[in-house]
Amino acid sequence: MSNIILHPSYFPSISHFVAIAKAGVVTFEMDDNFQKQTNRNRMYIYSPNGIQMLNIPVKHSKEAHQRTKDIKLETAFDWQKQHFKSLEAAYRTSPFFEYFEDDILPIFQKKHTFLMDLNLETMSIVSKCLKLEFDYDESSEYFHQVTDKTDYRNLINGKKDMAVFEPYTQVFGEKHGYLNNLSILDLLFNEGRYALDYLRKQAL
Repeated sequence: MSNIILHPSYFPSISHFVAIAKAGVVTFEMDDNFQKQTNRNRMYIYSPNGIQMLNIPVKHSKEAHQRTKDIKLETAFDWQKQHFKSLEAAYRTSPFFEYFEDDILPIFQKKHTFLMDLNLETMSIVSKCLKLEFDYDESSEYFHQVTDKTDYRNLINGKKDMAVFEPYTQVFGEKHGYLNNLSILDLLFNEGRYALDYLRKQAL
């Protein structure tokens, strides 16, 4: 069991939870600068048409560098309603969507101010659904390199996340084939109580 550091993200990729499921101590990076085009504010699901990105709009600042923990959500339009409708279209017929629906629905009804708070809550909810303990530390200073932990912060950038996992049954798999390393929600809705065993068997 290793000590790891990684970024909180929005219903993270399966790779995040593979790392967490195998870890002894989890530290979340709280002091980085926000970077666009990363999974800090997006997730990928398996829609009827194939892979679909769900992106959270954030308020943009005139400052060149903003810390991720200071990023505020854009509330000008109802992205939460749109995201939940997309999840319904993708997973309503999956084996475990109805089983977990009441657990995840509040995240799409609650009005968060900060992206970081939203991300931490999505990870907490999923951990409870997985029956995975969700104890973590928070970083107090940013270090470009860490020596006392396994550094999984690169997983936040989907383009750098090269993890490949064992296929499992997906709702539209017969139509589009297996899609690797989507949001943890894809695994949860398709595998349910078997999801945690699956995570522990995967390699990063």
